[in-house]
Amino acid sequence: MAKLERRLSGDFNQILQKIENGILSGSVSATLEDSSYFRSGEAKCAVRVFERYSYFGGNRVSLSVTLFQESLNAPVYLSAITAGGSQAMFFKMNTVGEEAFLQKLDELL
Repeated sequence: MAKLERRLSGDFNQILQKIENGILSGSVSATLEDSSYFRSGEAKCAVRVFERYSYFGGNRVSLSVTLFQESLNAPVYLSAITAGGSQAMFFKMNTVGEEAFLQKLDELL
């Protein structure tokens, strides 16, 4: 499992769209598995779960992205966590696919 957290500035919806487009166009096997969006007053929260095939690991890895903004002029907080890239039964081994998926998001930001 790998994790990336950032504090971003900019339009919430534009950041979300850039992430979605960038992840999906960055890999022929990338898919948007599910999404969720919440709003309460000015606060917004979007969750996206992506998946792609990792050639290096020979398996699929997931990337969960959460964006949160408390109010219109507040910063946008991002939390992204990957999972599913390990090949061992009792401990994490060969997480290169997870790290590469997260690196793609880091490059987009």
